[in-house]
Amino acid sequence: MKRKTFIFILILAIAILSLGSCGNAQSSIDWEGVYKGTIPAADCDGINVTMKLNKDQSFEMSYEYIGRVREPFTWTGKFKWDDTGNIIIIDIIDAPSFYKVAKNMLTQLDMEGKLIKGNLAANYVLKKVL
Repeated sequence: MKRKTFIFILILAIAILSLGSCGNAQSSIDWEGVYKGTIPAADCDGINVTMKLNKDQSFEMSYEYIGRVREPFTWTGKFKWDDTGNIIIIDIIDAPSFYKVAKNMLTQLDMEGKLIKGNLAANYVLKKVL
């Protein structure tokens, strides 16, 4: 159990440090690509999330519910950057709209664009795979 606690704290610290990093993600890092991760869910074992961001500011995102037999939900469209150039905003219904962009990762923010806090906070990170 101690090892799991240490790993959780390490991941959380990395996420917090990346959120506080200087600069503008829009212009200073290579954010285009595919990101994947598994986020918590209230009614199943989790949701596998895939987010593809394109240079033309289009996106494709899919949610696949673990342990449930159904087709994945998929959204496509355009995203925009907030005034800081560090957060993307996607305009879809029934899914989070704010993602903090950092080197090789996206951190899902709450519905108001704020960092998710608490024991599960580190589980809202999507890592770049392509």
